[in-house]
Amino acid sequence: MELSKRLKIIAGHVDKCKNIIDVGTDHGYIPIYLVKKGICESAVASDINKGPIEKAQFNVNFEGLKDKISCRLGGGLKTVEKDEVEAVIIAGMGGNLTRDILLDDIDKVKNYKFLILQPAQNPEVLREYLYNNNYDILAEDICFEEGKYYELFKVKYNDDNKRVFIENPLDFEISPILKENNHPLFKVFVQSKIEKYENILKYIKVDTLSAKERKEIIEKNINLLKEMI
Repeated sequence: MELSKRLKIIAGHVDKCKNIIDVGTDHGYIPIYLVKKGICESAVASDINKGPIEKAQFNVNFEGLKDKISCRLGGGLKTVEKDEVEAVIIAGMGGNLTRDILLDDIDKVKNYKFLILQPAQNPEVLREYLYNNNYDILAEDICFEEGKYYELFKVKYNDDNKRVFIENPLDFEISPILKENNHPLFKVFVQSKIEKYENILKYIKVDTLSAKERKEIIEKNINLLKEMI
């Protein structure tokens, strides 16, 4: 089974563990890959929609892994009991929903050895939540696939971690960890943000006070981004 670049980066951050849940599993590719490679002994593949679970179950059966991978219909972490799995993958949904899934089952989250989160939209929302709410940031990563950047967070809940990690107003949009580690995609990623803001400027008509203020904020962000590269 050949994983996409986006899925490979997820699998590459999974530590060897007894079991794991893949929330929003779609076709079940990640659990199948992890079990076949011996990275995880067993896995739960869950999805809130019936169609993806049926596809995942077909693939699991085809690979002869029905005794090691359980396909379950349901939302978030509701498909597993507390301490049933050691680790979590949540990928392919928005940063807001990913955050809400963690908050809805925070008692389960506190016991996981690690969580790998790869939001498809609004990663800045998830980053702000993780940075400010008792999570150790074990790693951050990024990949580019089919014209889109995907940011990844590997975290662990830690009650003793009280830090608020803020250096400048763009720290939630641009990872300071990727910058510190000189990630090979960091500069091109920042450049893509600059281009996005410059395109927004083209359509702002400074005919009201609020429009003028928005233009000033965007120009400030562009200057801060340029300083990063």
